[in-house]
Amino acid sequence: MNEGRPIVIRERERDAVLQSLHAGVVPKTGQQYIQVGRAGELEALVKDIDRIVDGGSTFRFIIGEFGSGKSFFLMLVRAVALERKMVTLNADLSPERRLLGSGGQARSLYGELVSNMATRAKPDGQALASVVERFVTSANEEAQSRSVDTNQIFNERFERLREMVGGYDFATVIQKYWEGFEQNNAELQNNAIRWLRGEFTTKTEARNTLGVMTVIDNTNWYDYLKLLAKFVRMAGYTGLLVCLDELVNLYKLNHSISRNNNYEQLLRMLNDSLQGSAGGIGWLLGGTPEFLLDPRRGLYSYPALQSRLAENSFAVGGLVDRTGPVLRLASLSSEDFYILLTKLRNVYARGNETKYLLPDEALTSFMDHCAQRIGDAYFRTPRNTIKEFINLLSVLDQNPGISWESILNDVRVAPEANPDLVPLPDDPLIHDQSPSSPAPSLGESNDDELSSFKL
Repeated sequence: MNEGRPIVIRERERDAVLQSLHAGVVPKTGQQYIQVGRAGELEALVKDIDRIVDGGSTFRFIIGEFGSGKSFFLMLVRAVALERKMVTLNADLSPERRLLGSGGQARSLYGELVSNMATRAKPDGQALASVVERFVTSANEEAQSRSVDTNQIFNERFERLREMVGGYDFATVIQKYWEGFEQNNAELQNNAIRWLRGEFTTKTEARNTLGVMTVIDNTNWYDYLKLLAKFVRMAGYTGLLVCLDELVNLYKLNHSISRNNNYEQLLRMLNDSLQGSAGGIGWLLGGTPEFLLDPRRGLYSYPALQSRLAENSFAVGGLVDRTGPVLRLASLSSEDFYILLTKLRNVYARGNETKYLLPDEALTSFMDHCAQRIGDAYFRTPRNTIKEFINLLSVLDQNPGISWESILNDVRVAPEANPDLVPLPDDPLIHDQSPSSPAPSLGESNDDELSSFKL
């Protein structure tokens, strides 16, 4: 196959791609070298990014089979967003991180998202401090150009934020960061960043350290993400993209109370997006078909979500509609998978055709071998197959002179078991705080209520 003029691949990106794929995880860089297929789905998400840049909001469930490439697709869209000068947040849901939880799981999710904050200049995360510094620096430069006090610029910029839930304290914390900058007080700056990361756990600590009356916790973290979306635009970025993967962990929750409270939070987020209540922010949420469709435990078990996520009844018989909240990832075709193998071969050879370890006919033979062992699962859910292909290239690279024909039959490819269907352990407490319920006061507990939910 003629792949055209090869692109020279930087060593760092090559290693990142190969090491990630060898471990069965998504590479954070270099996705452009191995992207194949799904042009229509990617085009739809690029339009979403345009909408966010224009100040709108979007909300998408990315639905695909286990091992089909959902996480890779999310990372690819994230890379596009960074190129469009957006700020991105990303996290995987887990037993310790979810949208609502009685044991701090929502605050843990918020902390993971903000820890992974990325910009084009800092694509690997930990970009919060640089975003805040960019904002205060631009405010100071504007103040100097207008010959006014910097705090006046802050007040002008924060006027709209203060009208939002939590906006007054959010603005105060940013001003405290500026005070620390002016006074060369690194501790004050660090405390402001810690508060924005959700690391303050008591209101007393926040009041004594920063003079604010709230902390970011399980009940209000989503409100602060909406504030963050407004703030990054004030700092000169084009919007905020939030990527949440592994939402099947909500489907796996054993207790209907926990699941439904998390689904209610999803409903709130979806409604805000559809109604335009949250501007400049986009949501990408990755899950499996079971997570979406199961009428007993999935999103379709929650009637309000089912009605909003129902797919277009006219999009049948090969017709598609990519405008709704649910975007289904089509399986790769065998032709797509062949192209993927050629790209992996090219990455391994650093873009140098003369260094290819396998000829084209070996790629076809590899696909035939996989098809005989596991059928068409090798390209529908290709994670294990890709790992084995990288292993094959590695052996050929480290054992010069050996022929690919002599070792091809030693490739052991097996269909990957789906761990998403294994339920999570029972929660010690299943009384999750409802999004609409008031947060309990610090130090308060209702023993009768809590004991009624002990297992």
